[in-house]
Amino acid sequence: MAQFTFGPVELYLVGLEGDRPSAGVLEALGNLLDTEVVRLLDFMIITKDTDGEVTVTEIEYESEDYGFGGADMAAVGIAGDDDIEQLAELVPPGSSAALVVLELTWAKKLSERFAASGAEVLSVERIPAPVVNGLVDAVSSMNEN
Repeated sequence: MAQFTFGPVELYLVGLEGDRPSAGVLEALGNLLDTEVVRLLDFMIITKDTDGEVTVTEIEYESEDYGFGGADMAAVGIAGDDDIEQLAELVPPGSSAALVVLELTWAKKLSERFAASGAEVLSVERIPAPVVNGLVDAVSSMNEN
């Protein structure tokens, strides 16, 4: 069977209230990690001051300060400078966001099985949850009329 070191990776930029993830954000992430559906590869805080100056804090080095207490991050630095720069543009001045890099472990297993069967994943498209839900709501309301 084909063996991959990593599966597909997703980068989530999550706007924060303040400059740290709330307990709810940490709990949601922790619950998902506990199920082993995803694996945390990297986590950083991107802060943009009111003048537009960006500061990036790698949580690996300050995990206790940010409520992660020793979380194991499997590939710190996988989000490159270009990724960070591009995503930092989405952070409004005077606010912060968490950049969470997650490996989709379920998709790694699926990819390994596809590869072992001789198949090749040619493309994967992700539709964001708000878009899917908006579309389903629109279709449902049309069907009600």
